[in-house]
Formats: sequence, C-alpha cells, structure tokens
Amino acid sequence: MSTRDEVLALLKKITDPASGQDIVSAGIVRALNVEGDTVRFVLEVDPKRAQQYEPVRAAAEQAAGQAPSVAKVSAMLTAHSDKAPPDLKPKAKPAPQGPQPVAGVDRIIAVASGKGGVGKSTVSANLACALAAEGRRVGLLDADVYGPSQPRMLGVSGRPASPDGKTILPLRNHGVTMMSMGLMTNEDQAVVWRGPMLMGALQQMMNQVQWGALDVLIVDLPPGTGDVQLTLSQKFQVDGAIVVSTPQDVALIDARKGIDMFRQLKTPIHGMIENMSTHICSNCGHEEHVFGHGGVAAEADKLGVPLLGEIPLHLDIRVAADSGAPIVVSKPDSPQADAFRRIARDLVAKGLA
Repeated sequence: MSTRDEVLALLKKITDPASGQDIVSAGIVRALNVEGDTVRFVLEVDPKRAQQYEPVRAAAEQAAGQAPSVAKVSAMLTAHSDKAPPDLKPKAKPAPQGPQPVAGVDRIIAVASGKGGVGKSTVSANLACALAAEGRRVGLLDADVYGPSQPRMLGVSGRPASPDGKTILPLRNHGVTMMSMGLMTNEDQAVVWRGPMLMGALQQMMNQVQWGALDVLIVDLPPGTGDVQLTLSQKFQVDGAIVVSTPQDVALIDARKGIDMFRQLKTPIHGMIENMSTHICSNCGHEEHVFGHGGVAAEADKLGVPLLGEIPLHLDIRVAADSGAPIVVSKPDSPQADAFRRIARDLVAKGLA
C-alpha cells in the first residue's frame, strides 16, 4: 500500500504557476488522505484563478495515480477566502430582559401576605369587586397555585376555553375577569409542583390569558416570599404591592419580610391593610379586639408606608366569600363592604388603580 509520503513526493513534481514552487511547498495541497487504494486531496487556490489551475489539478491527479497500489485518485479545486473564518464558539446567551408589561393591562397590583391565614384572598376578591363597582375594568389572577380560592369566592366554575390551544379565555363574574389554577384542577386535587413548574404556570396565566383591556390586574399571591413572588416581580411590570396582615405580632413579623422582599425587588409598596382588625358582637354591639388592634398602623408608620384601611372581623365577610358573592357584592351597603369600598376609592383617587 502506498504511503502519504510517497504520494507527496509525486505531487512535488507538479509546479504551482503562481509561485513557481512545487504545489506541496506552495501549500496549496490540502486534506490529503491515503486510504487503501484511494487517494483524496484538494488544491486550495485563488478563486479568480480557478480556471488556470484546472490543468494543474488534472496533472496532480495523474501524478498521484502513479503511486504503488493506487487505483483511484480524487483531486478537487477549492477556493480560499480572505474572509474571517466562521465563529464556531457557542453564542453567548442574550442578556436577560427586564420586567415586561402584560398586553392590554394598564396596572398590576400584587396583593401579598407574609404568612397564610390573614385573609389575603378575601381582601383580594373584595378589593377587585370594589374597584369594579367604582367603574374600573378589573382582572383578578389567583396566583396562589397551591391553595387557589378565588373560584369559590367569586362564584366561578367550569374550565376556561382555549380556541387555538394557546390562548386561554378567562371567566367573569361580579364585573371581574378572573383566572385561577383552581379552574384547571378538581377542587380536591393537590398541585404537587416544584419551582420551575410554578414559574411556568404563572407566566402562562399572565401572558396567554386573553385579559382584554384592563385598568388594573390584581394578583393574589401565595403567602411568603417564594418563587411566584420573585417571578412576578422579575418578569412583569408590577406597579405596586399591597401587604395584608392581622394586627398580632406573629403576623407582623412575616409581613415585615414581605415588604422587605418587594423593596429588594424594586416594587413600590402601595400600602398595608389590617384585616380582622376589630370584632363587633352581633348581639350586644360590644367591640372586641380579638387579634389586637393598631399593630398594622404602627408597623406601616414605622416602615414609612400608607395604612390603606382596617377591615373588621365579621361573620358576614366569611359567609359571603364562601357563598361566591363577596361582601362588596352581596351586602354593598354594609359597614364591612364600605371598608373595602373606601380602600378602592382611595386607590382610584391616587391613580394607583
């Protein structure tokens, strides 16, 4: 079998017309491969002189064929270029985009709490209905994926439709356009998801739901300072946050952390709401502060954020929420409904909703 050196020695007998050297010394012989009885190589030449080098190619092919045991020779002309070689390095990832708006939505307000059980979802539902009663176009996103309660509170049931398999049509009741993971699962079915799935679900419900034209979208967040809160603030333009707490110290400790989270994420704090602020006995009219009173007002003053309102602890608020018609809708003239209406009017007057 012929060796590579034997073939090169034969090719050195062919002269490069451009330099006067042999084609091997001139460096135009490329990719020489000797495999069994077959020889392959290319001649890399100036593209403008390709026609002039065709006889050289034929002569080189004939010369290589004279090597012992060579039965087949393939010689090709290829043109070199002065252009820079292609960059084969992996392309850098695009710079992460900042928070983006949601199509058709003027403002996004996040309703949060440091801990569960302080009535954040009840406040969200009543605030949404109160803003709708003030003539605002309101959407409510139930982002509490593990414990979605807005379908029950707003009296909405049934699965949202999707005309094209991508766009999701939200449901509507009491003047509020609503979407919740609770509409996608059975009422007693647990959502067992890790963080990435939560973040994906939130982005789908923000971007793929056909919200239409809204003055304000209220996002009912899960309690705490986790993945959903981070994703919402980092991916979407949140105009402000409302933190709900009960007056006792245990709740205020966690509420403080929630406010600190939003400040770290550069999300403005619209204010705090004290829920379950006071209880009036329905029999004797005695006022009792079951969870204490004024703790949220003092905390708001300490943190330099507004106190938006104080919501009483009253059976009617709970019964209304469980029945699917928030107190603002079922008993609009009650003192309890008026507490929510005052907050809504204040937000509208300040241009926040």
